[in-house]
Amino acid sequence: MDIRRTDRPQELELDLPAAHSAGRMGRQLARDFALSEGIPAPEVETLEFVTGELLDNAVDHGGGDAAREVADLKRDVRMRLLLQLGEGRWQVTVCDQGGGDAQAVRALVDPPDGFPDLEDERGRGFFLLKGMVDALEVGPTDTGDGLVFSARRRYDP
Repeated sequence: MDIRRTDRPQELELDLPAAHSAGRMGRQLARDFALSEGIPAPEVETLEFVTGELLDNAVDHGGGDAAREVADLKRDVRMRLLLQLGEGRWQVTVCDQGGGDAQAVRALVDPPDGFPDLEDERGRGFFLLKGMVDALEVGPTDTGDGLVFSARRRYDP
């Protein structure tokens, strides 16, 4: 695992194995970092929830095959978390290595008829997350080996 502050203020970047144990640690580090940067506690709760959901999705669908622990990974699969804070705003970006079709995932974020399929066992998480943030975007990684999810939110400081 690689944890580093970038050269830019109020920014944290984590390179994590795609396992739920690493995702829990990433969520906690994001929470601690946001609190240390003066983000109000109620806003940090939202940020932590969104971060956790995006990391969990990367583990389950982004190449980690739902690995609980790092030892459960069949190969070295990574996920990257970038947290950017500012005055009255934050952005969480998670990149995975699981391939995936960005257009198909966009249909889960913005269902064509406005609501997710309630009969389907999956696919409601992104729809619910979108209601918690100002923007939730998905696209391919620069290398094409996975997807990039970016959630942005403004709040009253």
